[in-house]
Amino acid sequence: MSTTTTRDVTRPAPAKVSKTKPRRGVRGTTFNFWLFTGPFLIGLLIFVYIPIGWSAWLSFYEARYTVTPSKFVGFDNYEQMLTNGDFVGALGTFTVFAIIIVPITWALSLGLALMVHRLRFMKAFFRSVFFLPTAVSFVAASLIWKMSIFSGVRFGLANTVLDWFGIENIGWLANPNPPWYWLVIVTVRLWLQAGFYMILFLAALQNIPPELYEAAAIDGAKPGWQTFRHITLPQLRATSTAVILLLLVAAYQAFDEFFNLLTKTTWGRPPLVELYYTALGESQDYGAGSAGAMILTILICTVTLLQGKLMGFGRGDETK
Repeated sequence: MSTTTTRDVTRPAPAKVSKTKPRRGVRGTTFNFWLFTGPFLIGLLIFVYIPIGWSAWLSFYEARYTVTPSKFVGFDNYEQMLTNGDFVGALGTFTVFAIIIVPITWALSLGLALMVHRLRFMKAFFRSVFFLPTAVSFVAASLIWKMSIFSGVRFGLANTVLDWFGIENIGWLANPNPPWYWLVIVTVRLWLQAGFYMILFLAALQNIPPELYEAAAIDGAKPGWQTFRHITLPQLRATSTAVILLLLVAAYQAFDEFFNLLTKTTWGRPPLVELYYTALGESQDYGAGSAGAMILTILICTVTLLQGKLMGFGRGDETK
């Protein structure tokens, strides 16, 4: 080791510090990335993108009793579905259903989130209680609603309560006039999905800076409606937009509860049930069923993009 001398004092020379940084294993990072994401991407390709592409291709061909296209028919399948009164009626009915179920679910989930957020004790308990129904199967919940709560006989819970007030039994799912079946479907869907969107709103409420409420109190804003309208609701704009978009898509994709609640009925069928009977019914017309699926997809995308445009989804925060 070399030495330096200062005023006859021998000192060791300072060691040179290496400035080179250790190299990261680029190949190892890439391998880990594909190791974790590869199975998911393969499953997404096989079970999502390939079926969607094949369905779009099949919609332009005649395919009965087989998923192999046999004859090119152009837009004949689309014309057949658009002139099908049952399918077009299902699209119109579920547009109305979306208009009803989306605001109700939005208001209920936001109300639950506000209530849980303001609790000072047992907050985790109530959050779990309201979220728990989201883990229940749609099929199981539909059967409970059909056989126990809204059973057409007098032993059903709803009819038992009505009997206390001297009201006769109601056949909730027996006929479309009056359409009591919508009450059954709306309540089971609210019970199943409100807790999930409550969690989204609850996470957004926890991210609102408390300084905003303190500044509003200094400016004379009263706690309650004024604070909610001018601070809480604007801060929840992005979350509200995302929730509404998810609810719209879920409304048009409704299948399980309708299929189990309205078994073997020709009224109240959602678009997916109509497509189910078109593709897997007696005719097994996979070409027309694929065309109907494409029409439903285009409708969902159009409504979603329009709603996102109206509510400013994807735009940055506005400067104030």
